[in-house]
Amino acid sequence: MFARAPGWLAFFAGLCAAGTASAADPIRIGVSVAMSPPGSVPQAIQIRGALDVTTKMINDAGGLLGRPIELVIEDDQGIPEKARAAAEKLITRDKVVAFVGGHQSSAVLAAIEVAHRYHVPYINTNGTADAVREKGYIEVFNPIPYNSRFAVGTAAAMKSLGAKRVVGLCENTDYGIGMGNSIAEQLKEQAPNIDYKFETLDRTGKDFLPALLPLKANPPDVVINCMLPPAAYILLNQLYEQGIAPAPKTWLYDVSAITDYPDFWRNVSDAAKTLIAFDFYHPQMPLSDLGTRIVAAYKAKTSFDASRLLFQASDSLLVASEGIKAAGSTEPDAMIKALENLKWGGTHGEVTFSLEKRGYRYHQWIDVPFVIGQITAVNQAVGDTRVLQDVGKSFDASRLVKPQ
Repeated sequence: MFARAPGWLAFFAGLCAAGTASAADPIRIGVSVAMSPPGSVPQAIQIRGALDVTTKMINDAGGLLGRPIELVIEDDQGIPEKARAAAEKLITRDKVVAFVGGHQSSAVLAAIEVAHRYHVPYINTNGTADAVREKGYIEVFNPIPYNSRFAVGTAAAMKSLGAKRVVGLCENTDYGIGMGNSIAEQLKEQAPNIDYKFETLDRTGKDFLPALLPLKANPPDVVINCMLPPAAYILLNQLYEQGIAPAPKTWLYDVSAITDYPDFWRNVSDAAKTLIAFDFYHPQMPLSDLGTRIVAAYKAKTSFDASRLLFQASDSLLVASEGIKAAGSTEPDAMIKALENLKWGGTHGEVTFSLEKRGYRYHQWIDVPFVIGQITAVNQAVGDTRVLQDVGKSFDASRLVKPQ
């Protein structure tokens, strides 16, 4: 069981220790998200909703340092050059004191270069590529999942499945390529007898048959999806239409955590039945009191069910707020020092940041909880999926439903 966060009222009362919010100038926090294609718009919609809900909760409780917080939002389309320009504008023109919201690794990698140059704290919301951490920038904090965390659990699942040949289909981005390589490293360590390879596909593509037809002729034991929507939906449908996966010989496994996207079932149908899905949220996971309150507020505002992105976005903004509160200031060095010493009961676990400057570990919350589930019916709600691996437990292959 996770450490419980303090009660909601007490928690938010603590955010305004220096007094109540007034008409004072707001504390501006920059948000760079992909609100239009080719970026992953479904991710951005969830993140925007979560940040809006969390901002309101903080401000309703009095704000920070006697001031309200204000989100200043830029659409970066998931394109590195636009993310870089957005970060530059937010710092130099809008005078933001920190960043949250980044949700595609290529865009995050571009934005943190700007944050580093101007020495502005950047609280990563969903840039999962290990490369974000490997930069070793003192300004960047990661209270969210990371590729190696996905890969460790995925490799263990492949071993439990008894797979002999596994193929990854990964988008041609820092996220996709990084995920493909991370899975390769973990399989080499955990299950070196598994024959694994991955192929990169264009994230703007619509016809993946040239890559899929060889799999039809020589089916692997598992196909792993490492792509984000909309390309991921196209890929899943084409895999199913070609009889490749899910199929009696071939499991379909999603490592991109897309099954709780609001538009998932509008874009896939039978293609997702028996899909095995890695995720960082399941309704059966324990939540703190704070997490429960945020779920209710999010549902009331958006009508969407909770997802991992709700918790990641809320935690990133609340972590930034905790840093400001503990520092008693929006001065960067004071905020960074406060965050490095943070021990905070978040929405679904106690968040602390590693100070070990090795690989993906620097300024990373190492023990992000995860689950692996299986969809057993079309249009199935996330809460009804079959849990194959609960938090802190091993993958249970005996619970699998075999594709027909």
